[in-house]
Amino acid sequence: MTTSAPTPQRTRVLPTWLIVAISVVFGLFYAYFVWNAVGFLSQAASGAQPLNAYGWFVLLLSVLFPLIAFGVAFAVGWRRTWWEFALVLIAGLCVVAVFWLNILTYTVGPSGSSMLG
Repeated sequence: MTTSAPTPQRTRVLPTWLIVAISVVFGLFYAYFVWNAVGFLSQAASGAQPLNAYGWFVLLLSVLFPLIAFGVAFAVGWRRTWWEFALVLIAGLCVVAVFWLNILTYTVGPSGSSMLG
């Protein structure tokens, strides 16, 4: 017969208040990108030329991507030490910033006309 050895319970490294505090501080930066994306989407949608389906997809993705990146960074880092948790959230924020700059470059540049109907 085989007996299963009890698995040791992993204790949380950080207190809950510290996880919340770090998450709120970095969450505000992620929310800034969401706010900019929503503003850019509403500005592009109410422009002289309407957006086509591809334009809606790209600009809605720019709204959703910071939320997804924050969720992934939080899931990866919340059981680590405070500085590792903050570092993971900073890395996610850097990915969001690069993605946002790519969206801006694509939409404002010469290929941005492919998003218009």
